[in-house]
Amino acid sequence: MPDGGIGAPTKRREDTRFLTGRGKYTDDFTPQNTSYCAFARSQVANGKINSVDMSAAAEMPGVLATFTGEDFVETGGNPAGWAIVSRDGEPMKEPKRPVLAHGKVRHVGDAYAAVVAETLEQALDAVEAIEADIEELDAVTDMASAVANAGSLVHDEIETNTCFDWGWIEDNRAATDDAIKAAPHVTTLELVNNRLVPNALEPRASIGEYDPGTGDYKLTTTSQNPHLSRLLIAAFVLGIPENKLTVYAPDVGGGFGSKIYHYSEEALVLAAAKKLGRPVKWTATRTESFLADAHGRDHVTKIELATETDGTFIAFRTETMANVGAYLSNFATVTPTFLHGTLMAGNYTVPNVYVNVKAVFTNTAPVDAYRGAGRPEATYSLERVIDKCARELGMDPVEIRRKNFIKKDQYPYASAAGLEYDSGDYDALMDGLEKTADLAGFETRRAESAKNGKLRGLGINAYIEACGIAPSNLVGILGARVGLYDAATVRVNPTGNISVMVGAHSHGQGHETAFPQIVADMLGVDPLSVDIVHGDTSKIPFGMGTYGSRSLAVCGSAVFRATEKIILKATAIAAHMLEDKPENIEFKDGVFTIKGTNKNVGFGDVALKAYIPHDYPIEDLEPGLEETAFYDPANFTYPSGAYASEVEVDPETGKVTICSMVALDDFGVVVNPMIVTGQVQGGLAQGIGQALLENSVYDENGQLLSGSLMDYAMPRADDLPNLVVDHSHATRCTHNPIGSKGCGEAGAIGSPPTIVNAVVDALVRGGHDVDHIDMPVSPSRVWAAMNK
Repeated sequence: MPDGGIGAPTKRREDTRFLTGRGKYTDDFTPQNTSYCAFARSQVANGKINSVDMSAAAEMPGVLATFTGEDFVETGGNPAGWAIVSRDGEPMKEPKRPVLAHGKVRHVGDAYAAVVAETLEQALDAVEAIEADIEELDAVTDMASAVANAGSLVHDEIETNTCFDWGWIEDNRAATDDAIKAAPHVTTLELVNNRLVPNALEPRASIGEYDPGTGDYKLTTTSQNPHLSRLLIAAFVLGIPENKLTVYAPDVGGGFGSKIYHYSEEALVLAAAKKLGRPVKWTATRTESFLADAHGRDHVTKIELATETDGTFIAFRTETMANVGAYLSNFATVTPTFLHGTLMAGNYTVPNVYVNVKAVFTNTAPVDAYRGAGRPEATYSLERVIDKCARELGMDPVEIRRKNFIKKDQYPYASAAGLEYDSGDYDALMDGLEKTADLAGFETRRAESAKNGKLRGLGINAYIEACGIAPSNLVGILGARVGLYDAATVRVNPTGNISVMVGAHSHGQGHETAFPQIVADMLGVDPLSVDIVHGDTSKIPFGMGTYGSRSLAVCGSAVFRATEKIILKATAIAAHMLEDKPENIEFKDGVFTIKGTNKNVGFGDVALKAYIPHDYPIEDLEPGLEETAFYDPANFTYPSGAYASEVEVDPETGKVTICSMVALDDFGVVVNPMIVTGQVQGGLAQGIGQALLENSVYDENGQLLSGSLMDYAMPRADDLPNLVVDHSHATRCTHNPIGSKGCGEAGAIGSPPTIVNAVVDALVRGGHDVDHIDMPVSPSRVWAAMNK
């Protein structure tokens, strides 16, 4: 194996440019003759647009063009990527999402007009001159009220605020109801998965360009999924011939899900560029990001756990209301359904599971996938109710989980929620957690905290997630409107260095380091001789982008398969060079050798021969050494983990301090341990943010009260303990060639219930009658729970 192959903790090569300020982000591009766009955004959450007068704005200095919703009435709408069918067989309600609001505005921040000017300052000034008559209507921001109040509709044309009422698995419903009715013990918990604002370091930005000589469009944008944006814009929104549109996503400063989707600003700058015949640029302010980026989570759930008196699980049943906001974003419908409901059996051998999800339109920003996308919501519900159940039954929280774990010899395991887990060892993870987190020493540490006047609690969590949505034939049956494969092209140049074009996109994951490690490991070359090309639809094969911890398991597998094809062809060339048959050639560490001899030829010589084929049989073998593979997974991958956290609670103020956080994860085969550790640490920080600090709040009029970093508390360094991360307890994924499961979201899935479990444990041990506190468990909420 070459230095830096699979398993090597090599430093990320892309960090050199990022840390030295040489990254190239969308806002760093300013094509010649660029103009600038600014949007007029609604200041009311629900309003009838009586008129929008752009005449004064059009006369402002430097203004080149103005747009309203009237300009896009004939265009299509931005569709949801997954069609959900309700329990009664009715298809989901899917109102049009226009480029600019037309007829009504539906949330604060909804863009209803745009101005393009010579400078950004001129565009912003002209927006202030727009005269809009918007009649404010009653807003609905609370989901229960939205469902009950048919008199205040987000979308009048669908005559309801309910998008769908989904059940999974509907055939399990009666059996689950009966099991719960007959169970010796039932634990019930109502909880909230709080709404979050993604807040990536780089705000969204887009540059539209149009060449009137060729009819070609180019969109430079902050996207996790360039090909999807291209497809949606071309086929559904603007009707541009797909072969005439290039989408380019350069360096992207974080996404966490919020940059998967197509946003209307991207379509607007393209339409404006064509109208003006010059580039049009827009960069979001942080305020626009708070108001108009897709938010995450926002579930209200009732969960029931039925058990035997000894803690054996009998059934889980949940009822969830999921906020989709004012419009359906591209992944909004799959996140609370198939990415959430199918995980409601967790790591456990529970025989009965039924999940009901009602998706609700409200006068708030759209809600879509955010780091973890459905799996954090499922894990939080499961792991909180299990902790409550253990307390009611007088059982240790570790013991009750161990009692119900799927065992190592039960794989493949068909869960009651409809998935088939291929591998795992949850007991081994828990064994490692007990040792690494020193659970046996907790009581000593609790006594020490008590001496200092603090309440100390211990939180435990075991999670499983499903990554790399697949396979396409199954998800198509379940309503997916896109394939969930990915693609890679491996091009070996005549001098032996290699370019790999991938459909995945890197916005912090380290693809430029990890993907070369796969190729280098297989070909026996230096990883530095392998270059990764991504983010440019004119250069890469059609891929489905990066989200859902799919990059390595899906796109990495495509890289693996394409490299296998390279080896197969190179072996045929080497056999000709060595005057033998391909079946007699073995390839190892970059050298082709006739078996049983020392007669060999190096990979570099074979690469050159592929492009100078003067003396090998052209009729049997094409020149060149370039191969493409599309990889469609046979199943989800199933990372899992066991987490523990200890917290101290100040009984006088309710302030929570995290003393320790230990995360043991099973990610299957790890290509780069250093990158994986960083991914888990980042996820833990985001999960801690949700558990303790972050909360997006609208008032009854639909005004966003947490619309700035002064009002929305992001985690900072001093909010975090030393994070202990261990991913050495691995079971190989059985159905992809690398054996990898995915790691990018684990920390954000496992940490919220761990923290909340620890806080509740601290209060109960301190003598307080508390069984739940909703996130974020802020000092005021904790203090109120102690003093109710």
